[in-house]
Amino acid sequence: MSVEFNHTIVLSRDREKSARFLAGILGLEVGAPTGVFLPVTTANGVTLDFVTIDADIPLQHYAFLVSEEEFDQALARLVEARIPIQADPHGNHPRRINRNDGGRGVYFPDPAGHGLEILTRPYGTAPASELNGVTEEVPGAV
Repeated sequence: MSVEFNHTIVLSRDREKSARFLAGILGLEVGAPTGVFLPVTTANGVTLDFVTIDADIPLQHYAFLVSEEEFDQALARLVEARIPIQADPHGNHPRRINRNDGGRGVYFPDPAGHGLEILTRPYGTAPASELNGVTEEVPGAV
């Protein structure tokens, strides 16, 4: 059997709000609660199990590989919902997307403060791309 990533627990202040936020942006569904967990499952079968805790939540980063069409849809949802976006994880390029590896990528926060990312090409797939380091402004983005 090959090793596959199966699930992770995502800490949140409100599991409903955080799970519905992610599912809404990515065009996924929120599953039925399983005990204290509220699952969101990606196309490759990985489940993010959201749980509500009453404590400080350490920042985590979750990146999702999407198609070009899914990227367009998710980006439109982010802009419409007025969720702040940025082209890099450090916030040096707000209201922009990156073009790394010839694809597109964007970072945004979830309701618990986690750093989420969607990208159309895995990092390192086109190290010689002329688009590496290029960012593009997103009209209407905050």
